[in-house]
Amino acid sequence: MKLALCFYPLLAVAAMAQSTPPASVASEWDFRKLLERLDAQAQHLRPIMDQIKPETWTAKGAPDTYEVQWKSARAELNYFLNSNQALGRQPERLTLALDTYFRMQALDFTLGSLIEGARKYQSPALAEQIQMLVSENGTNRDQLRQYVQDLAAQKEQEFKIADSEAQRCRGMIAQPTSTPKKTRP
Repeated sequence: MKLALCFYPLLAVAAMAQSTPPASVASEWDFRKLLERLDAQAQHLRPIMDQIKPETWTAKGAPDTYEVQWKSARAELNYFLNSNQALGRQPERLTLALDTYFRMQALDFTLGSLIEGARKYQSPALAEQIQMLVSENGTNRDQLRQYVQDLAAQKEQEFKIADSEAQRCRGMIAQPTSTPKKTRP
């Protein structure tokens, strides 16, 4: 009986935490729009990245590492797009939000090096075009970072509530029960 008394409030708290996220977490509508903008920016980046030809840069004195970075950037772009789609399917998953954010950062970091290579060994205009896309995406990146922080705070709050309820239930279960004494007629 005590177990049932503990279990039902715990389910109610968990359901309430899932159905009413804190006001600080972006609404589903706003979050979907953010994911759409991130996807559109990444899709717009793909044809521009295809214009980068690091294999021709070595003849101009560039190190071979630019080819590796270019391949890495293309892979990161695909990883980011896949991660962004997975997050769109399960926006409440903190691990997916973190993965998406870290993929975006990795792509930006790799692109930073490629921008310098493109500027020096291929075309300053191409480098500027890539730089402009990365810069334009700064607001989206900041909003994604804020979403990750808000989601983490929400999950921490849910954990605190669940832990508190679990501790209360453990205390109730651990209390000795008194059995009624039989009286003799």
